[in-house]
Amino acid sequence: MKELEVIYSTLLLAVLGFGFGAFLAYSAQKFKVEEDPRVKMITEVLPGINCGACGFAGCEAYAKAIVKGQAETNRCLPGRPQGVEEKIKKILEEYKNVSS
Repeated sequence: MKELEVIYSTLLLAVLGFGFGAFLAYSAQKFKVEEDPRVKMITEVLPGINCGACGFAGCEAYAKAIVKGQAETNRCLPGRPQGVEEKIKKILEEYKNVSS
């Protein structure tokens, strides 16, 4: 009798695990949020030190503001020696028709 309880418990746990997993997979696809690819490209160009010198919380917030047109491309002080402003302008020019 004890073996049967273990088998039923294991099967029940497996079925519940599969069901919840399928539900999570469906929900992830249904409610996914697609982000503008320019934000990722600009974030990769920025130094990534999240210093806040641009007036934003970090490099990703600054990249989002640039893409939305809420910030200029010349506000990254640590990135000036590496030519970040020109790289950002190039990304915006090459991908100006891309939006989320």
